[in-house]
Amino acid sequence: MACVFGERLTAGEFVAENERAVAFLDAYPLTPGHCLIIPRRHEPDFLGLTQDEQSAIWALVGPVRRHIESNNLPDGYNIGINVGEAAGQTVAHAHLHIIPRRQRDVADPRGGIRGIIPAKARYWEP
Repeated sequence: MACVFGERLTAGEFVAENERAVAFLDAYPLTPGHCLIIPRRHEPDFLGLTQDEQSAIWALVGPVRRHIESNNLPDGYNIGINVGEAAGQTVAHAHLHIIPRRQRDVADPRGGIRGIIPAKARYWEP
């Protein structure tokens, strides 16, 4: 089965790019402006990327942020990487999520990514 991100690489509709990585809008955005940054080389495991590839991905965070903010200024961001099925990775091509957040897009955003494991998310409550 072909990698869906490989198809996105071929399409070439990028928000930002450099020699080793590209960024594009997520096909199933959690919020408006949700983008993904992926390496050009197919590698399922983000931790299996070379240091140069990881650096290239992080170098695109600023340009992606500027793209998002040129369309609508969010109130915050979640930036995340899922590595492996146990962590929720569903596309076997390493990728970094840039998710713009807005006040009141959820009832209580405290804890951010700690919501991954709901029973441990609200650590501030006794």
